[in-house]
Amino acid sequence: MTFCLGMKLKEGLVALADTRIISGTVRSTARKVTVHQHGAHSLFVMTSGLRSVRDKALTYFAETLTGEADRCDRLYKAVNVLAKDLRRVEKEDGKALRKAKLHFDLHALIGGQLENDEEHQLFLLYPEGNWVAVGQATPFTMIGESFYAKPLIDRALRYEDSLERALRIAYLGFDSTRVSATNVDFPVDLVVYRANSYVIHEERFEGPELLPLSDFWMREVRALVDRVPSEPLDAVMRRLDERIRSSRK
Repeated sequence: MTFCLGMKLKEGLVALADTRIISGTVRSTARKVTVHQHGAHSLFVMTSGLRSVRDKALTYFAETLTGEADRCDRLYKAVNVLAKDLRRVEKEDGKALRKAKLHFDLHALIGGQLENDEEHQLFLLYPEGNWVAVGQATPFTMIGESFYAKPLIDRALRYEDSLERALRIAYLGFDSTRVSATNVDFPVDLVVYRANSYVIHEERFEGPELLPLSDFWMREVRALVDRVPSEPLDAVMRRLDERIRSSRK
């Protein structure tokens, strides 16, 4: 499993991916995000699924994208290129994978802005090659291990939020997953894109520099629990104590 998160804000895009790879009893580290940038063409791809499928599909994608750079002037066209290459890999390797009882399950997040895009875009691509666009109503999507982070991001993130705020929310979503899922961990790759800049910035964090944020988050969550208005719930304990006292008479 993995943790990949993409956010589409009014100001731009924020994406985060962990780097842990689990194969049987073997644990390793590998990049799950690739950046393609030249001139007024900027996009990133994040993936979750079989590593062999990912590497082959992205190799084809990079080659095809280079050959069709002039025609890929909008991001959805680049997504269609990756979808085509993904179907090509399924045609070549799908039967052998199924025979080995492996699922062809590559999901991808593709974000960025190409020359003729009116604004930055974020897409979720499914293993079958179909895709959906991320919009303002729900300005984020995740692939991989999403159960632990989604409740937090649903409550905290809004389309109008700044990129700085979105970065904090993205990290807290990752941290909530990291402490609960053994297959998600540091290092973590962060990607940021400011609208109409055609510049994608990427950084990797190994862990120690961000752990103070994790400690702060844990302390504040525990303190917040004590400040939650809870009269109806406190009344439950009072009634319990009354029943205990009555049973002893």
